[in-house]
Parts: sequence; structure tokens; C-alpha cells
Amino acid sequence: MKFRTAAVQYELADISSFEQFAEQVTHYVRNASEYGVQFVLFPEFFTTQLLSIGDETGKALPIERLPDFTTDYIQLFRSLAAEYDVYIIGGTHVLEIADGKLRNAAHLFHPDGKVDVQHKIHLTPVEVGDWNMSPGDGLEVFKTAYGTIAMLTCYDIEFPEIVRMARAKGADVIFCPSCTDDRHGFYRVRYCCHARAVENQVYIVTTGTVGSLRKVDFMRSNFGQAAIISPNDIPFPPAGILSEGIINDDMLVVADLDLALLEEVRAKGSVTTWRDRRTDLYPDWS
Repeated sequence: MKFRTAAVQYELADISSFEQFAEQVTHYVRNASEYGVQFVLFPEFFTTQLLSIGDETGKALPIERLPDFTTDYIQLFRSLAAEYDVYIIGGTHVLEIADGKLRNAAHLFHPDGKVDVQHKIHLTPVEVGDWNMSPGDGLEVFKTAYGTIAMLTCYDIEFPEIVRMARAKGADVIFCPSCTDDRHGFYRVRYCCHARAVENQVYIVTTGTVGSLRKVDFMRSNFGQAAIISPNDIPFPPAGILSEGIINDDMLVVADLDLALLEEVRAKGSVTTWRDRRTDLYPDWS
């Protein structure tokens, strides 16, 4: 099984209406479709751009108002997935759950209109302390026409156990939307993406926000780069990078993923990290 995926380095800038947001999103999906992709990945927290629309005084909306846009967000991405016949990982969007708690949720939009959701499992101090978010309490993998995928958001990728669980459930590709504000955070996520690809012999598709929301707290600075990452073995590029963007530029990257190559290296690669895990010495997180 082969398919083509794109990852968007989404440029954040203050806007004044949902229509502006929709125009920018549509531009990226249309651009990706011109390359014949089957999947498009957007970054974590890119819908915080909607907070810059502001209230009647011009002040940015608080994070608690972001769920107000959920219906329009879902309608936009469902229509784009259907129109362009692609799977879209719509980055993450903030949802409100019981008792006023918020969740940071990755969404998978299928071409047939189905929508899958994976709540972020590991939360950063800002998400907990400043944005009153609560963590997801389970991991799912998702069947598509091109195989099984998982969505693990930013900080999630820094925890080996959860990626091991995704692989044990059958995921061959991990989509990792991210949002980091400086080099330290960016490289934590990026290096962990490479480690998880090596450990589990999977593809990792990741991207982050770029640009700046001058009105929105915690989104005034972004440091991001998209990358499509493979295991480090002979069928793949030596650095395990199938494609990567230019840091902090407004752009998208594209690469082809061959799932048969994953099976090949799992069976008879230079190393067989998935097969050789020592479950007699440490737990099998499956």
C-alpha cells in the first residue's frame, strides 16, 4: 500500500472573521490536492487564530470561547475532505466537555463525512494551569482506505509508551500535530518523532504552527517545521527524513509513504526493533 501525504506549516496571523480562516484553510487543502495527496495534516492549536477575531472592543477572545466555533470548524473540514476526496487531520481544536472543562482534540475528517476524534493525552503546564484543560483518557487508532493511523499531539510524542500502544493496535503512521513557541520545544518534539519512528518502525508525519497571533496569549511566538519521518534503515533516506519544510516559512511538504517497506524492515531490516522488544523484561504496552 502506497499513499501520498502533505503536512502544512500553517502561518498564524490575526484575522477579523471566520471567513478569513476558511479561506486560508481552503488554500492549503487546494494546494495539497494539486500534488495528488490522500492525507493532509494541519498543526496543533491552529484554530486559536479564531480568537484573534476579538470581541466588540477588539480584545482577543479567551480560550473558553474557542468551542463556540466547533460547528463551523467541523462543517468546513468535512466539506473540504469531501470536495477534494482526501483525509484531513484538522490539527487540533479545543472542545468543551462536562463541567466547563476543555479538551485539546485532534480530528480526522474522512472523505465520506465521518469524523474521528482523539483527545490529547499528555498536557503541558500551560494547557492545565492557564487554559483549564483536562487530558484524554484513552488511545484509539483509526481505519482508513490506506491503512491504520493514530493521532498523537505534540507532547504525546515525547512518551514512548503511548506510541508503542498505537503500534500494538496496528498503526503504521502516526500523525503528530504540534505547536511550539521556541527552538527548545520544537526540537524536543522533532527528536522524539525520530526516536518513535526508530523504536516502532513506523512513519511519523508532523507539523507545527508558524507566524504570530499578536492578540492571543501564549500564541504570540511560534517556531515550526513540517517533516515526514521514516525509520532509519536501508530502504529509507539515511537521516530518516522523507521531506521537511523550511523552518518558520508558510508552506507545505509532501512525500509518499510505502507501507510495504515498513513490513520489510520489521521482518528483515538491519535491526528489527519492533520484533526484538524484550517483553520478558519490561511490559508490553499493547
